[in-house]
Amino acid sequence: MRAGGGRGKARTLVRDVGFDLAAGRTLGIVGESGSGKTLTARAVMGVLPDGLRPEGEVLFDGISLLGRRERELRPLRGDRLAMVLQDPFTSLNPLQTVHTHLSESLAPAVRRNRAAASAEVARRLREVGLDPDAVAGRYPFQLSGGMRQRVAIAAALARDPELLVADEPTTALDVTTQAEILALLRRLQTDRGMALALITHDLRVAFSVCDRVLVMYAGSVLEDAPAAALDRAPQHPYSLGLLLAEPPVSRYVDRLVSVPGQVPSADSVADVCAFADRCEWRHDDACTTARPALVSRTADRASACVRIDEIGDAIRQRRLRPANPGTPPSAPGGEPLLVVSGLTKTYRTRSMGKRETTAVRDVSFELREGESLGLVGESGSGKTTIARCVLGLTTPTTGTIRLGDLDVTDYGRLSRGDHRTARRTVQVVFQDPYSSLNPRLTVGTALREAVAVRREGAVDPVRRAAELLELVGLPALFARKHPSALSGGERQRVAIARALAVRPRLLICDEPVAALDASVQAQILELLRELRTTYGTSLLLITHDLSVVRQMTDRAVVLRAGEIVESGETPTLLDAPGHPYTQRLLASIPGGN
Repeated sequence: MRAGGGRGKARTLVRDVGFDLAAGRTLGIVGESGSGKTLTARAVMGVLPDGLRPEGEVLFDGISLLGRRERELRPLRGDRLAMVLQDPFTSLNPLQTVHTHLSESLAPAVRRNRAAASAEVARRLREVGLDPDAVAGRYPFQLSGGMRQRVAIAAALARDPELLVADEPTTALDVTTQAEILALLRRLQTDRGMALALITHDLRVAFSVCDRVLVMYAGSVLEDAPAAALDRAPQHPYSLGLLLAEPPVSRYVDRLVSVPGQVPSADSVADVCAFADRCEWRHDDACTTARPALVSRTADRASACVRIDEIGDAIRQRRLRPANPGTPPSAPGGEPLLVVSGLTKTYRTRSMGKRETTAVRDVSFELREGESLGLVGESGSGKTTIARCVLGLTTPTTGTIRLGDLDVTDYGRLSRGDHRTARRTVQVVFQDPYSSLNPRLTVGTALREAVAVRREGAVDPVRRAAELLELVGLPALFARKHPSALSGGERQRVAIARALAVRPRLLICDEPVAALDASVQAQILELLRELRTTYGTSLLLITHDLSVVRQMTDRAVVLRAGEIVESGETPTLLDAPGHPYTQRLLASIPGGN
């Protein structure tokens, strides 16, 4: 597929992608951001952005989907083709109830009969594990992320399509909700004999659901293999890199593995191996003189690596050998920096009648200087509420919070000097760096503003901004860029640099890598490790990912429904969990390694 460019130029976004998907089978399309996987999914649905000129064919039951008018495709969508998007909150109308959403998705003949439509809505909700009486009358904002995704799946399946395309359906969901959604998709696909195309950046997710996997990179397919065979013995260096970049939950590693560099544009690698610049096995004569074709290696496997016969054994050995096994560093024994005692937060609302919701109940813990503490739990467990209380973004109902010698339970009662001290002591890195960075400010301007907060007259803000960029592994020229020109990993590095501008003693990281590709995730986690080692910064890490907890924390606190159910040193807690809830979190990890 090609996109029109300025001055008559055109850019190739996806090149020579081909696959077959039979009824009752599941295909995973895996790759980093920029790999072309989502564009491929949109082509399958016949939904392409304006300006794209597709070449080739997408055939569904003998019907060509590319190049058709919208009114010609409309009868196919819903009835025979359906799609589930990554973020159900943006695909669901906030002004419509769940009942209305599902009613609109039903066949016209069913919709016209109000009683039949209500009965069908209830059946569809039960099919995805939701209670119609509790959910049908609610709006999307009144549902959890997992419940919203279930509603989106129910709407997509309302007319029993023959093909479902699921684009990152579990990204940023907590591990148990992810496991439930994946199990739901498997069950529905099996029961209906439906074809399922799963788009994901997480190979663990693909292996837990899919029969076959396509590995895409820079708009091309680099490997096509059965899921089990790809997991056991990849036949392309990029596939190996993605596998090794997944942080293990079963053991600590000294250094997290990532694929260096970034995904190039499809046009820039049109005549060479797309992965050559990032490949440790690159050979100039073989890899940079022509673009490798996807070649069948066995009856059911294909690879686009021209050197796979030479390096295949090395790749297999690397896959079998645990990466950089090590011993977790000893927890620092410094003085308590953050002390939370008896923290309770109750929200009172008047919508749907006067009601109270206790988000956090009687939570107590402490974090020492230089220590890393994980807050772990599902969505709704109270993790982020605790962080908001520590940051002063909300005030606890009862309990106390101390930062060193300063009581910060109620930021509104702090003097101006104490408030400034608290802000210098603790900073935060949010899950979505794009929403936390001002899109109108360049990176340099955002960093200089943060440097100015510290009020050190002798410090040159421009020079300090360049030092911060270097600290997080970005070149100084990034100071001239806006957030929209950066990748997700680059934006998160800028967000970390901004948080470090005031040299905080405590850094709160709220799901900092939840929505990032595995390789970028490893780079960000390794960066946080290095910062902690170099500067002795304490970390309060909020996450639902126990593999991140294993690699990043000295101790962990497990939360459920706002209460602590278990806490302890990370190795002990993960190797021998004592509470059934912690055991369930571990068991929910797809392909736990």
